[in-house]
Amino acid sequence: MISFSYQGRDGHEIVAYRWEPAGAPRGVAQLTHGMGEHVQRYARVAAALTEAGFLVVGQDHRAHGASATSGLGEIGATGWAELVNDIHVLAARMRAEQDLPLVLVAHSMGSFAAQQYLLDHSEEVTAVALTGTAALDLIEPALDLDQPMDLTLFNAPFAPARTDFDWLSRDEAEVDAYIADPLCGFGLDTPGAKAMFAGAREAADPARLAAIRDDLPLYLAVGEHDPVNAQRAVLDPLIDRYRAAGLTDITLRVYPGARHEVFNETNRAEVVADLVTWLDRVT
Repeated sequence: MISFSYQGRDGHEIVAYRWEPAGAPRGVAQLTHGMGEHVQRYARVAAALTEAGFLVVGQDHRAHGASATSGLGEIGATGWAELVNDIHVLAARMRAEQDLPLVLVAHSMGSFAAQQYLLDHSEEVTAVALTGTAALDLIEPALDLDQPMDLTLFNAPFAPARTDFDWLSRDEAEVDAYIADPLCGFGLDTPGAKAMFAGAREAADPARLAAIRDDLPLYLAVGEHDPVNAQRAVLDPLIDRYRAAGLTDITLRVYPGARHEVFNETNRAEVVADLVTWLDRVT
């Protein structure tokens, strides 16, 4: 793994990482992590993708991981739009460097940012994989956006629970590692969260969705018991929206019994193998 940095559109320094395959790469996989975590948690995924021949890159979102310059999660009112743009800046950098297929692999909050990114930049990527995803605008009515975002609220379906983060995975060791990580477990600040949900409403606009190229391969992988998708109640509408927008190559994987972090689940080998099989097809 090699670390590097790049400037966001507003000049903010973003720290990123790069994992090289043993031989010449056959494609680029750009990882986009979730809320309250950092991209080095995806080292195991990156290792599998480099083994499959992909050059892997990924950034710590602003106010996350090594990109945090003040408080964790404090992106502010303009930070969400810039976080989305940070994806575009890194993708453009990789396209300039490598004349190869580029696939975006985005989890949870990263998947919400990717949904918004696609409204303007679907031509930049060969394909997109979204994990732990949902139609974020449909989650908004259940939340009080005037209060700080608390990720432990997703734990309610698992009460009585061993920890406040049992909703992440059935693998207790993975949950414990998350809790022990000082760079995990936080939500966005109130202005940032409000901006994220405003962006989600934009990403639900049929007129904006119609701008996404209809031949874009889209892969969605979620856990059956992931509270973020609410038993698919806020996942199926997302798929319906993309189909209505004209996308025809949509693949859905729902893993029985799995929770939110499918790459850290007890069946993670299966999850990664399925992703690689899909990557083989679309690249």
